[in-house]
Amino acid sequence: MSSPVAVIFDMDGVLIDAREWHYEALNDALGLFGLAISREDHLTKFDGLPTRDKLAMLTQDEGLPVELHKVINAIKQERTLRIAAASCYPQAHHLILLATLRRQGVKIGLATNSIRQTTEAMLGHAGILEFFDVVVTNEDVKRAKPDPEVYLTAMRMLGVQARETLVVEDNPHGVAAAKASGATVCIVADPSEVHTETLRRYFGVGL
Repeated sequence: MSSPVAVIFDMDGVLIDAREWHYEALNDALGLFGLAISREDHLTKFDGLPTRDKLAMLTQDEGLPVELHKVINAIKQERTLRIAAASCYPQAHHLILLATLRRQGVKIGLATNSIRQTTEAMLGHAGILEFFDVVVTNEDVKRAKPDPEVYLTAMRMLGVQARETLVVEDNPHGVAAAKASGATVCIVADPSEVHTETLRRYFGVGL
């Protein structure tokens, strides 16, 4: 592709190292009702999915009563916010990358399976919320990742086509969503890999 007109980032595992936070917070909430997600299941089945989808899977597989979903979700979100407030802080390489993209006139979006309250809180703690032209959460779409709707929605709001868009993802569900949207996908292992050198190959010497 030619240099991207827009870059859309996932959040958890890309800009915020929150995968463990979500796992711990949900297990804390589930533990109040005698349930837990094993680390193996977290890594192979649940990681990257919205909490509502995880709870639906637990209902199907473990018999979690549907009427408990709302209270478990509320407890999980509260505990996630508490962890984020204590553990989330600005990362210099992210600030440099986002400032460089902004200076180059690249449109910047975020598309996440997290809810808006958690998303904006984490981005705020990380000092990067102001860089995003659009933020699309799982509350803004009908179908979360691995469906591409969240990325297609972000592209529409940014006014760009898939062929003009680079998506930065870490998780198989997110990668599947990004590829299905038609965008070019940059896969990273964790937030430490999200810096100007990683994205430079998509922009050439201009970044």
